[in-house]
Amino acid sequence: MWQSLATALCLLLVLEGLMPFLAPARWKRMLAGVAQIADAHLRLIGLACMLTGTLFLYLIR
Repeated sequence: MWQSLATALCLLLVLEGLMPFLAPARWKRMLAGVAQIADAHLRLIGLACMLTGTLFLYLIR
């Protein structure tokens, strides 16, 4: 179990690092745009991402 969790976290770091590595200027513009979004909308986006990820995990396993 712990090995799977560690693997998932490592893959998350790899995926999170792709945009700053490949397109740093575009990544900065995206972050500036995200800063303009209201907190309530960001929470909804986060909830949608978590539910989608959970659904995908359920379907894969």
